Amino acid sequence: MMLMIPRRRFLLACTALAAAPLISRAQGDPRRQALLREITGGPLPSAGRVLVDTPPLADNGHSVPLRVVIDSPMTAAERVRRITILAERNPRPIVASYVLGPLCARAEISTRIRLADIQEVIAVAEFSDGSWWMGGTRVIVTELACLEDG
Repeated sequence: MMLMIPRRRFLLACTALAAAPLISRAQGDPRRQALLREITGGPLPSAGRVLVDTPPLADNGHSVPLRVVIDSPMTAAERVRRITILAERNPRPIVASYVLGPLCARAEISTRIRLADIQEVIAVAEFSDGSWWMGGTRVIVTELACLEDG
């Protein structure tokens, strides 16, 4: 008998495995730890369950497409409450925060963000059971945005 795994769950698992070194580095940096603790209110998020999809090379940092998909059934017992997007090298590292209500059918967002430099974009998700999960990806930006005059 052959075990069948849904394609979406397989892709999320592969992405989580590929992002594990990125996330472990993110959790090891004291500045990132402080930023993550500010978002979560204390605990560091676990790696996995969050897929951050961006093009690896963005020609224009003023409008980088971003899609975040979170592995959650979105039932009353288990659902995503909040998704926060981080771009640490931006002047304001917390790019966006989304609150998902109880009627939300999927834990997925799509948007465009501005990036100041080559950096890792991280998404942090809060679940209804109080757990925090994160995922991320590295984006190379050729035309920078979010520059401060200085």
